[in-house]
Amino acid sequence: MSSPAIQWYPGHIAKAEKALLEQLKRIDVVLEVRDARIPLATRHPKIDQWIGAKERLLVLNRVDMIPASVRDDWDTWFRQQGTPVLFTNAQQGKGVAGLAKAAQAKGKTMNQRRHQRGLRPRPVRAVVLGFPNVGKSALINRLLKRKVVASARRPGVTRQLRWVRISDELELLDAPGVLPAQLTDQQAALKLAICDDIGEAAYDDELVAATFVEFLKQDHAQLPSRTADQPSALEALATRYGIHPTAYSGEAYLMQMSQARYQGDRQRAARQLLTDYRKGVLGTLALEYPPMVPPSTEAGSA
Repeated sequence: MSSPAIQWYPGHIAKAEKALLEQLKRIDVVLEVRDARIPLATRHPKIDQWIGAKERLLVLNRVDMIPASVRDDWDTWFRQQGTPVLFTNAQQGKGVAGLAKAAQAKGKTMNQRRHQRGLRPRPVRAVVLGFPNVGKSALINRLLKRKVVASARRPGVTRQLRWVRISDELELLDAPGVLPAQLTDQQAALKLAICDDIGEAAYDDELVAATFVEFLKQDHAQLPSRTADQPSALEALATRYGIHPTAYSGEAYLMQMSQARYQGDRQRAARQLLTDYRKGVLGTLALEYPPMVPPSTEAGSA
């Protein structure tokens, strides 16, 4: 199965990026939000250039969708890189209070400098940056404890910049998801599509679903044998759809699934497979692991 390269750079993102770069001059702290399932694929290549010397907090959202042991692996790896990370689950509010405190703490240095220059303290100005659909607006709503900005599990909901007052000490700039102008790493682009962190118009469902099965098979080949209470991702697929992926390529598995459940409609089968993963029906499954660290022995649970 083949498909054109995955590319998606709608006009509203290009326009918002230009406006964002202007607003960054006013920012004290950058909250960089990534998808915990794919922390490397959801890193914008220009983020360091944009931020410069500004204070930064790295946030891995959707931590509920990866195994705890993989979370620990990422925590260790990022600390080794000199970048402590905060883990959140915006849908349930996990880790959000700690995020607010960390942002305010980062801003204390800014107000100390203002005090030294004879200026009055002001609220810390933070911006929430990240790819589409990684949960930025949901985090802001959790911080406010009420729904103020639009939030949904699909890309492109936030279309313009908006300042939101969180407290007397913290103001947040809600920004649209930002994508690179060119997605040069197609493996990373496929992961974005699997996790729904890019618009549907950018990819072919069948290609992405077949690639997802191949990703799971590759992970399975690297993992040690499991106990009965730690089923593999492949076993989760077999339980869910009644077909074990071991004997099939990703494309052939999709064909088998479509014939068994959807009268040969591969598009419908592909969408169901991707939807089940995105909603957590297949268990906690990471698609990326820290470089040089083998996948954790707890890769998923159905």
